[in-house]
Amino acid sequence: MATGTHEVRTEAPEAARTAGPGSLVPVADGVFAFVQPEGGWCLNNAGLVAGGGRSVLVDTAATESRTRRLREEVARIVPDGPDYVVNTHFHGDHTFGNGQFAPRAVVVAHAGTRADTREAGLGLRGLWPDVDWGETPLTLPTLTFRDELTLYGDRLRTELLHVGPAHTANDVVAWVPERAVLFTGDVVWSGVTPYILMGSVTGSLRALERMRALRPEVVVPGHGPVGGPELIDATESYLHLLQALAQDGVRRGLSPLRAAREADLGAFASLLDSERLVGNLHRAYAEIEGLAPGARIDVAASFKEMVAFHGGLPACHA
Repeated sequence: MATGTHEVRTEAPEAARTAGPGSLVPVADGVFAFVQPEGGWCLNNAGLVAGGGRSVLVDTAATESRTRRLREEVARIVPDGPDYVVNTHFHGDHTFGNGQFAPRAVVVAHAGTRADTREAGLGLRGLWPDVDWGETPLTLPTLTFRDELTLYGDRLRTELLHVGPAHTANDVVAWVPERAVLFTGDVVWSGVTPYILMGSVTGSLRALERMRALRPEVVVPGHGPVGGPELIDATESYLHLLQALAQDGVRRGLSPLRAAREADLGAFASLLDSERLVGNLHRAYAEIEGLAPGARIDVAASFKEMVAFHGGLPACHA
């Protein structure tokens, strides 16, 4: 894909880093990020491409109230609401708000994401029953694709690229070439522990290399503060450490939970949601043993072990 002409405002990423909770702030001319601190469980980011003509919202939010906040912020830029809503993957924090934008907006996703969204339903809500989820009707994508799809505005393109399996079996990133802005979904993380239980370690590394080749100047991760290409590098470094921990654990005959408890995370010890290491090790172990990237794995059993590692149910402030 061509990178086009770069007109990035250098001050915009800093504005996105320091914005208040649930604010839609510019990261480039006509491109905005909706960042939800602190970026932990179900506190995802979203984005808006509004370069004239049709506008594109990248992902929604987990709860009714947070999606209403997102909708209010979007209305400041595009009063009639977005024309398209892109789901980068099927997890509820990125999809539960679809219903507040459809049917005016066309909901777009990878074909596999639509199938996974239907299968998962509203199951995420059951993991944290004390969260005030509100009304989040399951609203499936009505436009799907398999490899690439370009959504055109008057001045800006939003190129949807299938890069999975990575975080899930079918991840999509949204690339705005005229502004060198990349919305990564949960393939890239910022200050938050990556989570690849449902995707692939090796697939994530391939996806990161593909994203790096685009030469983005602004990177909007799925969770955590906006940054630049260094976020790709940091996520990659974590995954290399994960592979090393998995190889050592398999060699020593340790369970993923035991390996996680004995792990020295070094520079990554301060990342939010460290319990995800247990799930990540389950995926890494499975790949060492020959499981194909993105193939099904026992998510429920892994989550129980993450709870054990954490010493209780991980916090969710959705």
